[in-house]
Amino acid sequence: MTNFIKKSEIKNNWILIDGENAVVGRLAAFVSTILRGKNKNQYTPSMDNGDFVIIVNIEKIKFTGKKFSNKKYYRHTGYPGGIKSTTPNLLINKKPEEILRLAVKRMLPGGPLAKKQLSKLKMYKGSAHPHESQNPLIVDFIKNNSKNYISIR
Repeated sequence: MTNFIKKSEIKNNWILIDGENAVVGRLAAFVSTILRGKNKNQYTPSMDNGDFVIIVNIEKIKFTGKKFSNKKYYRHTGYPGGIKSTTPNLLINKKPEEILRLAVKRMLPGGPLAKKQLSKLKMYKGSAHPHESQNPLIVDFIKNNSKNYISIR
């Protein structure tokens, strides 16, 4: 018999990740796993069992290859002929957190539960954040794998 977690048994932790020189796709995959709660042994697909994730230095994330200038993000205004596009190169100056938010959002399943899980993602420019009182667990994402970061060339 499969044991499912109940709402009263859910314990959400806080995790702090430094995004400096981290590869966007690898960071997004790691974060989406934590937001869904798949890193816990009591994973239940229909419950919001995930942890809160704080990412600092979001303006210093990197892409591999030429994606920083060639990748395009599309959106539609809702009007005929209203398709708009932008690149990460332009987006990093205006809203750097939007790059990672879009990557994580697309790795979560669609629906109301995914919106609730995405609201647990907190991103900040610089190394300061207002969540010190939650005592976040610091995860060194870069040291997990040598492919998780890009050295400055």
